[in-house]
Amino acid sequence: MDIKDIKDLITIINSTDIETVEIQKSDIRIMITKGNGTSSNTQKIDQLADQEIVKEVKVVEKDTDTTADDNIYMVRSPMVGTFYASSSPGAAPFVKVGDKVEHGQTLCIVEAMKTMNEIESEVSGQVVEMLVSDEDIVEYGQALMKVRR
Repeated sequence: MDIKDIKDLITIINSTDIETVEIQKSDIRIMITKGNGTSSNTQKIDQLADQEIVKEVKVVEKDTDTTADDNIYMVRSPMVGTFYASSSPGAAPFVKVGDKVEHGQTLCIVEAMKTMNEIESEVSGQVVEMLVSDEDIVEYGQALMKVRR
């Protein structure tokens, strides 16, 4: 999506009663929110400089998985819940950075609705980075750790 597409979208939204629009496309998220009728909202979009458009449109980079190394596998949370690195408080973590893991090996637990769900490795390799900490709340699809195949 380029700046012309964004300008066109703002023009369309400006001519409707819609107050807020959020669009997510590949690696960007665009959120357009109309103000309360201030003079900046009533100006014609074509007369606005690109710099002013950027003030109207907030473009936020999404948490992307694009890495230079195709051998990196992102372990993702299959659900919303609480991340646990070990089976119980005080116990050793299932894995830590530098550990070698096998396909099917338990990597962590995500607790959802009082149910402990073991997250197993879908690849064999070495843990290269932990992306969340113990007891963090995680979202569906959130990257938990990186494993080099």
